[in-house]
Amino acid sequence: MAEIETKRSTKKKKRLNKKSTRVDLTPMVDLGFLLLTFFVFTTALSQPMAMNLVVPKDVAGPADEVCESCVLTVILDKDNNIKYYEGAVENNPPVKETGFAPEEIRTILMQKKAEVERVRGSGDQFILIIKPAAVSKFKNFVDITDEVTICQIKKYYVDEIKDADKKLLLKK
Repeated sequence: MAEIETKRSTKKKKRLNKKSTRVDLTPMVDLGFLLLTFFVFTTALSQPMAMNLVVPKDVAGPADEVCESCVLTVILDKDNNIKYYEGAVENNPPVKETGFAPEEIRTILMQKKAEVERVRGSGDQFILIIKPAAVSKFKNFVDITDEVTICQIKKYYVDEIKDADKKLLLKK
């Protein structure tokens, strides 16, 4: 630590104490190394987690055949609302509305997957099409992809809202 040395003069006239200070910085260096190792280890251990999103190449049309009864289209709307319909938009299906609560959208996804499994023999043929609107929030997209992971949906696509979808939503 710090030391204070005092030297006394040997002369008898005046007693003058000369003090010399010496500061030991060894504990400060040890503390610096401890802080350095702490910050290095904490930054190395805390890696950001991200969900993989596989995006296919743009091609002229879909390469695989899709049954209409296996498709559920989800449109992310404003105010945390979800509008969805089953089948192709050309058949003018009824548009229903739900929210992001687990008992709402998760139940719908699990029911549709079970229905496809009952009809087609495999739940892997269920296809979810996600169409985020311009007024929806990014949090809504993250929430729906979380639900896709929870429900173990193998095939899902992210698409833009087409004019036919807009017309279908206006009819509702």
